[in-house]
Amino acid sequence: MIIAPPAQIGASIDEIDTPALIVDLDAFERNLQKMALYVAKTGVRLRAHAKTHKSSDVAKKQIAAGAIGQCVQKVGEAEALVNSGIQDVLVTNQIVGAEKLRRLAKLAQRAKIGICFDDRSQVRAASEAAVREGVRIDGYVEIDTGMLRCGVKPGAIAAELAQHITQASGLTFKGIQAYHGSAQHLPTAFERRAEISKAIAFVKETQEALNRVGLDAKVITGAGTGTFRIEAESGVYTELQAGSYLFMDVDYAVIKDESGHDYSEFEHSLFVLSTIMSVAGDSWVVADAGLKSYSGEKGPPRVHNGPGLSVVSMSDEHGKIAVSQGSHKPVLGEKILLIPGHCDPTINLHNWYVGVRNGRVEEIWEIDARGASR
Repeated sequence: MIIAPPAQIGASIDEIDTPALIVDLDAFERNLQKMALYVAKTGVRLRAHAKTHKSSDVAKKQIAAGAIGQCVQKVGEAEALVNSGIQDVLVTNQIVGAEKLRRLAKLAQRAKIGICFDDRSQVRAASEAAVREGVRIDGYVEIDTGMLRCGVKPGAIAAELAQHITQASGLTFKGIQAYHGSAQHLPTAFERRAEISKAIAFVKETQEALNRVGLDAKVITGAGTGTFRIEAESGVYTELQAGSYLFMDVDYAVIKDESGHDYSEFEHSLFVLSTIMSVAGDSWVVADAGLKSYSGEKGPPRVHNGPGLSVVSMSDEHGKIAVSQGSHKPVLGEKILLIPGHCDPTINLHNWYVGVRNGRVEEIWEIDARGASR
């Protein structure tokens, strides 16, 4: 079943059916250009992360602004991008299973594909898939930068795995995956810088180990929206994988910058538009957007430009909004904008972005990698 967009081009914001995922095009474009100008100035490359936006339309805008390609986490996301014409995709994840590897190798017949490894058996299986399809796949050694998630220990162990990649048919050793996601939302800039400094040291240790066995990591890829300047200015990283910078969310709004002020590198451009469906409560109202319209694992959304209004409970289809004494109580049918707690899983709940400028719908983009969890 094809779900129609919640609005048509030219409609006013009041005519958009809710709940709907809204993009403020002016703020979005400023975010897009700010990152593009930054990477052009520093000389690092931007390989923007599509796990955030999950849309070929958005990916093409990033590439038009200078990004060299896209990152994804899942083969299904890579398929959506390559099917739309994106030519350079890195899967920043370990892909396990013959069927997934077959699909990935098929994509390498049409685009440049990279994959991460942290085990020899993964290398062997990817090599077999590449040989069967007659392709070459770029291989990256993922090191554990401190996340305690995926990745081999930096240094000699990582270099041994890189050697294994170089010896595998159908694979080309390309570099190091060194992403530290746990650092992105640390509360203070000091904490984020301290964690990324450790990651940088791990990368250098691995580079030295690679050099000792005659290998060179041409690409050092990682970084996110919360720390991208630190990696870019390290002299070590060659690619940035930031994704949330386009949209932002409450989770980024609560961290601090170098001066101790609220993080303001980028603007909020992503919102869930919701309609007030009940005003029966004395000190609260109910909106028609709940957990099927935004994720709640990082906490409730924030009411945009809604002083005295706060989302206090979330259920499947309802968001209860407390109204503080003396504040404007929204009326029945009034539309409000909610800033999601976490943009990535919120986007995955929708089929379309509705791009708005000056109160009118100007663009509609399909979220064609929605639900691509395999």
